Amino acid sequence: MKIRKDMTITEILQIDPMIANILMGQGMHCITCEAAYGETLEEACAVHGFDEKGVNALVEQLNDFIATA
Repeated sequence: MKIRKDMTITEILQIDPMIANILMGQGMHCITCEAAYGETLEEACAVHGFDEKGVNALVEQLNDFIATA
């Protein structure tokens, strides 16, 4: 399964819980808060100041991670 920017944080963590380390490394420390259940990766990135290029780079990083896990 590939990670997409329209997936919620919770959906992404269900693929591989170790993704939390990558998200926290990007400043997204609220991965267990209420927002994680309904907030998409793209929305979380916007809150944390990512532009479209940054969102796409993070999606690529996450997909590379699960491909090698």
